[in-house]
Amino acid sequence: MQRLLRQLKNKYVAGIFLFVIWLMFFDQNNMIDRYKTRRQLERLKADKAYYLKKIAADSARLEELKSDADHLEKFAREQYLMKKDNEDIFIIKE
Repeated sequence: MQRLLRQLKNKYVAGIFLFVIWLMFFDQNNMIDRYKTRRQLERLKADKAYYLKKIAADSARLEELKSDADHLEKFAREQYLMKKDNEDIFIIKE
């Protein structure tokens, strides 16, 4: 303990110590803000990966709907409850 106090009395060590404390807690880019920013970056990267997978799946689905009229008709009937003029639709919910 006395050795630490002796070293703190040295003006260079005290200056460096205060500088490090200032950078860790009081600076604009302090350690707390860096930690929060790093967590936010990780969340955003995870969101980006999720949306890239979703875009790929939707693009494949869109290509399937563009290429096959039967799939397009099935999609329209299921999602938008479209029907032909001479048909009746009965919705059964379980």
